[in-house]
Amino acid sequence: MLHAFTIFLSAFLLFQVQPIIAKMILPWFGGGAAVWTTCMLFFQLLLVGGYLYAHWTTRRLGARTQAIVHCALLALAAAALPIVPDAGWKPAGDGDPGAHILGLLTVTVGLPYFVLATTGPLAQVWYSRAHRGALPYRLYALSNAGSMLALLTYPVAVEPWLPTRAQALGWSGAFIVFALACAVLAWRSRGASWEVAAGAAAADAPPAAGRYLLWGALAATASVLLLAFTSQLSQNVAPIPFIWVLPLALYLLSFILAFDGSGWYRRGIYLPLTAVGLAGVTALLHADFRHAELWVMLPAYAATLFAACMVCHGELVRLKPAPRYLTGFYLAISIGGALGGVFVGLVAPRVFLDLYELPVGLVMMAAMAALVLALDAHTIAGALRGAVVAGAGALAVALAGTLWWIYDGYARDTTVRVRNFYAAMRVRDSGFGAEQERVLTHGSITHGKQFTVPERRKWVTTYYGETSGVGRAILAAGLDGPVRVGVIGLGAGTLAGYGRAGDSFRLYEINPQVIELARAQFTYVADTRAKVEMSLGDARLSLEREPPQGFDVLAMDAFSSDAIPVHLLTAEALETYFRHLKPGGVLAVHISNRYLDLKPVLRAAAARFGRHARLVDEDSDDARGVYGSTWVLIADDPGVFERPPLAGAAAPLESDRRVRLWTDDYSDLWRILK
Repeated sequence: MLHAFTIFLSAFLLFQVQPIIAKMILPWFGGGAAVWTTCMLFFQLLLVGGYLYAHWTTRRLGARTQAIVHCALLALAAAALPIVPDAGWKPAGDGDPGAHILGLLTVTVGLPYFVLATTGPLAQVWYSRAHRGALPYRLYALSNAGSMLALLTYPVAVEPWLPTRAQALGWSGAFIVFALACAVLAWRSRGASWEVAAGAAAADAPPAAGRYLLWGALAATASVLLLAFTSQLSQNVAPIPFIWVLPLALYLLSFILAFDGSGWYRRGIYLPLTAVGLAGVTALLHADFRHAELWVMLPAYAATLFAACMVCHGELVRLKPAPRYLTGFYLAISIGGALGGVFVGLVAPRVFLDLYELPVGLVMMAAMAALVLALDAHTIAGALRGAVVAGAGALAVALAGTLWWIYDGYARDTTVRVRNFYAAMRVRDSGFGAEQERVLTHGSITHGKQFTVPERRKWVTTYYGETSGVGRAILAAGLDGPVRVGVIGLGAGTLAGYGRAGDSFRLYEINPQVIELARAQFTYVADTRAKVEMSLGDARLSLEREPPQGFDVLAMDAFSSDAIPVHLLTAEALETYFRHLKPGGVLAVHISNRYLDLKPVLRAAAARFGRHARLVDEDSDDARGVYGSTWVLIADDPGVFERPPLAGAAAPLESDRRVRLWTDDYSDLWRILK
């Protein structure tokens, strides 16, 4: 009973801490999807370290020595609590965020997480020693059940009710309970002998090197798919716990079912389902379907990920060794998972110029399915053996060719492609004659467009035209003379097109590559007659450090694709913005979004600060390259909205939804999903 309790609680804490700590540091690093990917990489690497520790101490140390060493390690981990990151880790410059995040996590949660990571394999070893002939693999399913419970309860039972600091303190208290239980379990095992408990397995031949490689490859494939699907969803919806939890929960569910021992995995079911899923996701990656509705995209991604993980983890169970070799088995799985994380989190952003992780993962999955069928062909009926294996190989090749064709089509009209920690951006030219234009995109969303012919080059386009909320706010402020405008999120620098002699524009941008593109590929910043100041770094952190700027208009447009940086919409963030507005100044927030209804969030924030909020909803596109857009304008003086060109266009901000005020400790996107 104590073995099961300790394994379950350790797994629960292992996965509960991931969204807790990631959400706490998300505002410090721009709120992007890469923050979560980097956190996942850190957790996977520590998992490898934990499994390596379990493997080494089991093979090299006696039972008594192992118990003493582990009890000392538990005490050190408890002394490192609580897991609350120090504010001194907030980034102050434009250094590598990935290395900074890894260092922060190491100091804040590294030792407690490492100890938790050792528990699964160690407790199973202790169980096998204590129960002669017992198979411990069902305890691995119990471990994954604890992990999934942690993930499922976080967005519904923890995040909406507890501030993040209280979450961290509560987790730290639960870790103390775990440490005591684990110490008792370790001490009880000090007199047990592996040879006595598992002597029957001594004659089993050790797994060959090829078997270890296959275990690692299957784990790596599932890991790449997990992180690639999560990144794709985070980019297009929001980098928030709800979006992180769904793919990870499905990944863990596949572990639970595969290792349960009840025969949940059936090749004849999950291999065909995976093939259908791979084809469906490939279709959704095509340009004609990239703007699919969330209710189409989310189930397709989720079902494909689950089916593919069931294949990977089901095949792992088919290939599992005798209990004597279980620590090596789990070590190979953890190394494979970590290699998948290294590929998605570290290699891909530095090697690829676009988000190729998902297509690579899809091809890896198809190849692994063909490989396991080829290696296990003797289990297939003789008449079908050759056809099945050849068909699987042909499907893998066809999938790779189709994905290459799709992504080659994206690159064909692309002038520039760049990628770093924050985003994969592309600039493309299209149109002819007077309609020729240059477009900046991130993911599936346009972030700026400029006509290239001289007579149209200064036209303000896309979401920022003269009839948009921000356009009207800037023009209204300019009726009294020169204006000072702040812009959070540079894009192509389009808003600088409103600049006149005597005006001043301060542009905040976290991604240095965006600044380079705005200056090298577009001319809004170069052409403006206003004075332009650039501030590199997270806009909220920059504004917190700066003295009041006295903005007439502060525009907040820092969305990445359809994802929103939640930390820029909290009460603390808005309080910072209002400090930088002059009396009568306007905060303009761009809320155009396919998936999220942000009106009730800003309505609650405006009410909290006694401000007046209005909605400017421009539905139609026009011949000058202006898109439909939705902006919320917030001001301390309602008379601002009666001035032309705001008069008649700024409607009261109304919403049928009622949400709690978002703060740095609380946000809930589930309630505002469209």
